[in-house]
Amino acid sequence: MLFAGLLTVLPAGALGEDFSGTRLLLVAAPQHLQALLPLDTTLLHDPSTIEKFLAALDSTPPDWGTLHSAHGDRHDEWLFALNRARDGLRAGREALTQRITFLWDGVLSGYVPDKGGFLVAIGPELIVTKWGIVRFKPERLPAELVAVPSADLKGSLLARAARGETIRVIVAMTGRLVQEEALIYDFAHEDPGQGMIMPMVRVERIDYLVSP
Repeated sequence: MLFAGLLTVLPAGALGEDFSGTRLLLVAAPQHLQALLPLDTTLLHDPSTIEKFLAALDSTPPDWGTLHSAHGDRHDEWLFALNRARDGLRAGREALTQRITFLWDGVLSGYVPDKGGFLVAIGPELIVTKWGIVRFKPERLPAELVAVPSADLKGSLLARAARGETIRVIVAMTGRLVQEEALIYDFAHEDPGQGMIMPMVRVERIDYLVSP
């Protein structure tokens, strides 16, 4: 799995505010994350689980190599047609309504006293699968993401931040696919011949996890 470049802080007011981005900062090892998530969600993080989910939606991946070489400079037209056709074919499939959780990389970026927590800077995770590179995309997020530590944890985190340490967190986003545009197929900008799949997720809940 690959982590994408620089982390970004979400600017206030730039993204929706349908649910709160302020959540308790959980302390647990990454392998225990599943137990902290809603019982009805499927964690999509390892390639095999993601591939199974994509197959439930679209059966088979495109033949990226053949399609890239065959369409010359008309990739945008082909991708538009491919996306519209697949949107129609997957309509009504059970996986469209399944609750899922995906993970992004996060860093505590600054303490906000009036919220009692740390702003969280986030960056997308790129996961290499047999279908192509998968990059989950939230449809929208709250204007601020804030991880609130327990009283016992706050002091040590503030001390680490004061020393200039980078405090990494896992950001788990739970929701359901945007049914009318569940998957976006594209070619990676850095490697034009590499296929990329972007599941569009309407996020309902965010969880923050820091390792002990």
